[in-house]
Amino acid sequence: MSTHGLQWYPQCATGGALDALARDWKADVVRLSLYVQEGGYETDPRRFTDLVSGLIDQASERGLYAVVDWHMLTPGDPHYNLARAKTFFTEIARRHGHRENLLYEIANEPSGVSWPRIKSYAEQLIPVIRRVDAETPVLIGTRAWSSLGVSESSDESEVVADPVNAANIMYTFHFYAASHREEYYAALSRAANRIPLFVTEFGTQNYAGEGADDFAMAGRYLDLLAEKKISWINWNYSDDHRSGAVFKQGTCDRGGPWAGTSSLKEAGKWIRSRMRTPDDFGTS
Repeated sequence: MSTHGLQWYPQCATGGALDALARDWKADVVRLSLYVQEGGYETDPRRFTDLVSGLIDQASERGLYAVVDWHMLTPGDPHYNLARAKTFFTEIARRHGHRENLLYEIANEPSGVSWPRIKSYAEQLIPVIRRVDAETPVLIGTRAWSSLGVSESSDESEVVADPVNAANIMYTFHFYAASHREEYYAALSRAANRIPLFVTEFGTQNYAGEGADDFAMAGRYLDLLAEKKISWINWNYSDDHRSGAVFKQGTCDRGGPWAGTSSLKEAGKWIRSRMRTPDDFGTS
């Protein structure tokens, strides 16, 4: 699961909430969503760096992988936040780079910029991280809100033809099942055979995380991801009013209940059930 923006919903990422995610939901990974703008990191770098660092500790204590999500969204050009990203990831790497359960997601959803522009951002930031932490995997957002370019009339071929010059990386793909249909599904399927991918965000609703759930299409995506052995993270572990937030409104302020289904919206019940069903990847 992904947290919602930590500037808005820290009360949904408490010890009790993480206990339930690890033990009741049987999750493997939590994505720590640190918005850069919208009242996030840029307003108080020290507070938000310490907040993420503490949540990495808590996730690690519960046996969870932690994806550190640099949630740049608006503006869509990741270069706008390059200096901030260098500062933030350098400190996180110094404090946690020894861990084996960490991943760095360095650009949530680039938009309105070319793939070469995104690539140049990654190739400037990754060496800064590698000077401190040589091994932790780095996840790189793709063009058009991490759609492999599909939402801006492109496709995965630009990344396949011009990959980032760095080791131990993956590219991200995001989908929202009620909005992102066959063209997106096909691009994901093709790309999975050519480049390393991680679905760091998806929802069963429309692209805004709102509206009716399309569990059938979401299930098709998850079946494809299982077939391709691609990891996924659902948006989001909060009690926002939107249908994509798994908890009913007021749950976080009340401190739960986190476990079971009584506090869950329909999307929460569905994703919890999928998460509690063990993967069957075989031994070959």
